[in-house]
Amino acid sequence: MASAKAQDGWDPSRSGAGAYSPWLIVAIISIPTFMEVLDTSIANVALDHIAGGLSVSNDQATWVLTSYLVANAIVIPISGWLSDVIGRKRYFLLSIALFTIASLMCGLAPNLSTLVIARVLQGIGGGGLAPVEQSILADTFPPKQRGMAFAAFAIVVVVGPVLGPTLGGYITENSSWHWVFLINVPIGIASVFLVNLFVDEPEAIKNDRKKLLKRGIRVDYIGIILIALGLGFFELTLDRGEREDWFSSSFIIMTASISFIALTALAFWETNHPEPVVDLKLLKSRNFSLTLLIMGITGMILFGTTQLIPQMLQQVLGYTSFQAGLALTFGGIATLVAVPFAGRLSGVVDVRLLLFPALLVQAFALWNMTHLNADISFQDAAFARLLQAMALPFLFVPINAVAYVGLPQNKTAQASSLLNVARNLGGSIGISTAQTLLASAQQRHQSELVEKLSPIDPNYTDWLSKAQGAFGGQGDPGTTSLAVLYQTVQRQASMLAFLDVFRSLMIVVLVVAPLVFLMRSGKSGGGGGGMAH
Repeated sequence: MASAKAQDGWDPSRSGAGAYSPWLIVAIISIPTFMEVLDTSIANVALDHIAGGLSVSNDQATWVLTSYLVANAIVIPISGWLSDVIGRKRYFLLSIALFTIASLMCGLAPNLSTLVIARVLQGIGGGGLAPVEQSILADTFPPKQRGMAFAAFAIVVVVGPVLGPTLGGYITENSSWHWVFLINVPIGIASVFLVNLFVDEPEAIKNDRKKLLKRGIRVDYIGIILIALGLGFFELTLDRGEREDWFSSSFIIMTASISFIALTALAFWETNHPEPVVDLKLLKSRNFSLTLLIMGITGMILFGTTQLIPQMLQQVLGYTSFQAGLALTFGGIATLVAVPFAGRLSGVVDVRLLLFPALLVQAFALWNMTHLNADISFQDAAFARLLQAMALPFLFVPINAVAYVGLPQNKTAQASSLLNVARNLGGSIGISTAQTLLASAQQRHQSELVEKLSPIDPNYTDWLSKAQGAFGGQGDPGTTSLAVLYQTVQRQASMLAFLDVFRSLMIVVLVVAPLVFLMRSGKSGGGGGGMAH
């Protein structure tokens, strides 16, 4: 099969399909990845129930999210190296098994400490799933078919976070928070069986591993430690920053300082190490570096709005978590419809002609969100998300397909790891930045609105007089009226703050969009086998 060296540097001997259809492999390896991506958001809506069930405060319960994100952030960048050392299929199976066992531990956890430990293990297991799936897809499909293959992957990474809040809300409202984790167990067991039975470990990859073992594995311990410190503390800084009031907190100053020092040292260490745990030399490819940037921005917009929209619907319009999740679900349907078109077009159209319009549609969708108000209907909220979701496949699919163009095929595992780092860190930055901007804007708008509530303003005195008449039979009408007025001010301030954040995200997209034209021209199916600069 080695003689059948194929188009554009692709070697069919590295395919994970073996004797089976490549599309069967896509379906099988997407199941555990979907399970893991779903878990990044499904637990969010169950936090109040977890806090109540384990008799802890809401702030303490947030460590259930933080612990998972930190463990995930540490493992993802080294998953490519682990895949090379352990064996791609074996590492994928081990990751699924660990994720499944940890999910069972989460569901049965009797206290917060056990749950947090289980979430760390779950994050470690889940960290290897998406990068390995991407690596398998890149090796199994020739460049001209990667668009459709990564369209399936786009369904996983885009729809998963969208369905998480809806499914989590439904489970917690109709059952118990334990089932948010326990539903992973049967899926994980089935995935282990299917992957073991159908996914092939090709001889080319086995030979690469044998050569690596024969030469002797030189474990880059310092690189691993620097990644753990740098990305772990960076994720901790982002996740806890808003709660700790950022740099007014000595804890945040400490975590940010450790992260900065470790990541700076990591850049110098890995670029000069003969066998780095993370191959940062891939960033020499301008094409790859730009895809990482656009992937990060896409993650920022996707995860940022996925958290903001349900939060807005619950805080301002009084939706339940399940109702707010349903508004996102309509966007997920739009994504599913658009994915096949994005997959087909990414194989035949210059990727820049897909990415640039998709970013403009994202900007337009965010602009549309800045015109929402506190009296919108469910249909208005669902349409706003649907407009945004339609363009997401035209970002994720071309980015994933074109990222490997020009890279050596034995670097697909390392490239997949870095792509997932960009997506996850972009998402974390998006969520953290959005929440910080939101809190600041709420305070500013509330202060501005309160300043206008003056006894010398005829509109204020007229409203207060009418309200006191309306609440005449309910205790002290003056106090009741002021309470209602204060609630109205808070509601309007919150709505204005959400609009400000949507506007800020829109500006970010517009600034980044022109950078698409710095990428290599051509279709995602093009490219060569060497390193492109």
